[in-house]
Amino acid sequence: MNRVQTPRWVHNAVFYQIFPDRFASSSRVHKPSGVEPWDTPPSRYGYKGGDLYGVVEKLPYLKNLGVTALYFNPIFQSASNHRYHTQDYYQVDPLLGGNAAFDVLVQEAHSRNMKIVLDGVFNHASRGFYQFQQALENGSSSPYLDWFHFDEARLAPGVGPWAYPEPENGADLIESAGVRSDALPIRDGKSLERYGYDAWWDIPALPKLNTDCEAVREFIFDVAEHWIRRGADGWRLDVPEEIDDDQFWREFRRRVKSVNRDAYIVGEIWTDAERWLRGDQFDAVMNYVFNRMSYRFFGADRISREFGSPGGRALVPMDASEVARELPALLDRYDPEITRAQLNLLSSHDEPRFVNVVSGDAAAFRLATAFQMTLPGAPCIYYGDELGMEGGYDPDCRRTFPPDEKPLEDETFQWTRALIAIRHESAALRTGDLRVVLAEGQVLGYLRTTADEWVLVLFNAGRTTWTGEVNLVSALSAPASLRDRNSSGERSLPKYAPEATLVFSSGAGARGQEGDDVRELHLDDGVLRNLKMPAQSVKIVRGTSV
Repeated sequence: MNRVQTPRWVHNAVFYQIFPDRFASSSRVHKPSGVEPWDTPPSRYGYKGGDLYGVVEKLPYLKNLGVTALYFNPIFQSASNHRYHTQDYYQVDPLLGGNAAFDVLVQEAHSRNMKIVLDGVFNHASRGFYQFQQALENGSSSPYLDWFHFDEARLAPGVGPWAYPEPENGADLIESAGVRSDALPIRDGKSLERYGYDAWWDIPALPKLNTDCEAVREFIFDVAEHWIRRGADGWRLDVPEEIDDDQFWREFRRRVKSVNRDAYIVGEIWTDAERWLRGDQFDAVMNYVFNRMSYRFFGADRISREFGSPGGRALVPMDASEVARELPALLDRYDPEITRAQLNLLSSHDEPRFVNVVSGDAAAFRLATAFQMTLPGAPCIYYGDELGMEGGYDPDCRRTFPPDEKPLEDETFQWTRALIAIRHESAALRTGDLRVVLAEGQVLGYLRTTADEWVLVLFNAGRTTWTGEVNLVSALSAPASLRDRNSSGERSLPKYAPEATLVFSSGAGARGQEGDDVRELHLDDGVLRNLKMPAQSVKIVRGTSV
């Protein structure tokens, strides 16, 4: 088996996820009269008028924040505000500025050394997709019948399947459970019977593509190559497990990497993903396992009754001893190259924002951000989280970004920017080994180490002050996660250095100043003594290895 390789730029990246309709609007794109006011709550079907030129105008803000890569929710022509209903895979939606806006975005982002990753929705298209419309109009005479999964018994020349539920089938639309009030299709796996074609999650607007069809496969591969050639730096793959075909994804990878060997391929897989992460399909997945661990530890006593089941599974609180067991296992689950390329997210467009899941506890979210910025893998900020934005279930989690970039939580913004800067400065935090050195109640500590540097990260996620010490001599001799599986033998472990610098401390969100670190740290013969951790606080200590 070939050595696993993932793009090195991802190992050092800080991503920022953008929902295009809600991030920024520019006067360079004409807006239809029906666009909703920017400052009103989002609706399921309404448009706010965000566009790619607006993103270009926000690039200085993102650069100042420390962002090095942008992940976009779908940008291609579509009849939905989220654009997962793709009509034309070769055209950027006119409401986003069209292909010309994409070209400007690529040029301006790349000039700032920022990468662009696009959302690839290849499992399903939309009713507006040309080939599907052609089949609806021509029925059994259409040359595109094998692009989809039709009920052939309903097809006759010039007669297509049922594209929409009949009026008498009003029961096909139901009120969804919980706080969501919009009508959604029944999800019972009977779309073929109900509509005459197989639809993703039985949603009639989303006909499934038949990826067993050679023409469909070639179409998707060509789309993937086209946008990489045009300047995209990678693909985030929507529900890729539903194209249950390893050979399809192997060929997808081959075609994409033939255009740009450093292109990033990341799949939306919410659970264990070993099948796709062996070096021949995806480079990484969206790390929802990390996401769940963060909820459960930092928000252990504040998990919301209303929002505490993101993805449909209730969150169970965990303490530091559980994290000490599960975190190394998570980091060692895949090849180290894969682990360093994982997309580590706290919030996303598919679930309530992190701060809402933990009942509005901004301090818990800030601690989770410190966790995110100090672990292997590429941290991904969901737009506005750094400002303290809130949001419940879709569409509320897709609120508009403040046009003036004014933080709702200034401490959260300053904290995020400082932690990103620390991550950029430290090779150990980006690519180093990890070993857990402390786990007491809600107090967790781990070391990140390279041959030249060590960084100690200490969390007190509890509600009371903790005092204690950390023996660096013992810690630096402990087993580590993320050792290169392809190297022979054990590499020598670094030893503690007699000096250490406090680079981030307590809940204040401010970086430590030189001269203060020795008095606060009390480093004595390799032992950090008299450590005092207020409730919901973090300390990050950095030293050189000898």
